[in-house]
Amino acid sequence: MNFEGIIPPILTPFNDDHSVDEAGYARMIEFMIDGGVHAIIVGGTTGEYYAMTHEERVRQFHFAKDVIGGRVPMLAGVNDARTEDAAELAGAAKDAGADGILIAAPYYSLPTERELVSHCLMVDRAAGLPVMLYNYPGRTGVMMGEEFLERVAQNANFQCIKEASGDINRVHLLAREFSHIQLSCGCEDQALEFYVWGATSWVTPMGNFFPEEVVAFHNMCTIDHDFVKAKRMMLALLPITSVLEGGGKYLQSVKFSAEFYGLPAGPVRKPLRPLKKEQRRELREVLNTAKTTMRQILADDTSAAQEVPHVRLVDQG
Repeated sequence: MNFEGIIPPILTPFNDDHSVDEAGYARMIEFMIDGGVHAIIVGGTTGEYYAMTHEERVRQFHFAKDVIGGRVPMLAGVNDARTEDAAELAGAAKDAGADGILIAAPYYSLPTERELVSHCLMVDRAAGLPVMLYNYPGRTGVMMGEEFLERVAQNANFQCIKEASGDINRVHLLAREFSHIQLSCGCEDQALEFYVWGATSWVTPMGNFFPEEVVAFHNMCTIDHDFVKAKRMMLALLPITSVLEGGGKYLQSVKFSAEFYGLPAGPVRKPLRPLKKEQRRELREVLNTAKTTMRQILADDTSAAQEVPHVRLVDQG
């Protein structure tokens, strides 16, 4: 598959008793597809996979695939601390009809690059599907370095990398030395830079509440190649990315943002706790300002297009 476009990791709505709200989950899928997203990641960190049972995760793959119904590709997050468990999830994702899988380094164990290669290859063998790698050393403690990339790239299934290290030099390295691996933005506050350096997709949680806006941003960068307008959009988004990336309340903020726009999200599961009143108030202000600014930018673009004069050719013969 081509890893192109806005590929949000979908949140998992919970009921007040913390059971999975499948009706709400279906609504979220419909909202995202209606907003123009190009694919959906099921079972990512944004979906709180680490707080779910194995059975819940497998059920989620099947349920999401049925609701999506082939309208957009579905990627399955199959990460776990044990290689065997991640491989089992990869097999379950294949059985559910996933179009690809997302693989990160197992957390806490700190494998070497060669050990990480073995982990990823074992997970891949269980599914045989296109793979998006997920490099997030801030959470896993492990960098997917050059040796790792050179080895896994020999396998045709490893087609894309979501880069979330925050190191812009990594973006340069991937664009220069590993251009055969599609580059996906995994850093909210660096999306513009990623697209300048050839990223083909953006894995953004903002697809859970701003799908139309981030799709418009993607199109500005990859279709229109209008990085001046894209910069204006990015300036409007930066206050939100600052909350998501640096506020220490990532999942709570994503869920609150979705609920702020009338979408089902519900509480976060333990060990996390909901946002405090002051945090909610500040996030509401950030969301309102960003939404208003982005609508104005997009409205200006529409108005400008409508004002282009139509030249009628007159036959002089």
